Amino acid sequence: MSGTAKKVADVAFKAGKNIDWEGMAKLLVSDEAHREFATLRRAFDDVNNQLETKFSQEPEPIDWEYYRKGIGSHLVDMYKQAYDEIKIPQYVDTVTPQYKPKFEALLVELKEAEEQSLKESERLEKEIAEVQELKNKLSTMTADEYFEKHPELKKKFDDEIRNDQWGY
Repeated sequence: MSGTAKKVADVAFKAGKNIDWEGMAKLLVSDEAHREFATLRRAFDDVNNQLETKFSQEPEPIDWEYYRKGIGSHLVDMYKQAYDEIKIPQYVDTVTPQYKPKFEALLVELKEAEEQSLKESERLEKEIAEVQELKNKLSTMTADEYFEKHPELKKKFDDEIRNDQWGY
């Protein structure tokens, strides 16, 4: 097996080990998302399986003596010489260096978005708790208690009354 193909197979195998499939599955909500996720996982496993089997095996060496006996020495020697002259170029990865910085930038952006999302979630949780508290107290709350929590509304109403607008 060529060194590059072995590296690709090793990286794919390690990547498959590090994926938290169960953790991701818990985040899914709809049945359609679960079906699509299962399809993705099967496809990923199929590709990994092919990488592990097809590309991890060394090709069997050619038994030139066997062919010399059956076909003839001259023809087999021509094929052997042509076979030995074949030079398979080494794969040079020019794509990964182009996209690695972009990927790293996306990871940074993702972390920032995650932090923002967590902050927004906390803010919304607090707001939900306040609304729940207000909902529970609403039937027994006085205007003074409400305005104590919302002084900007008290100021607005006082200004309207002072300017003789009375909510019109």
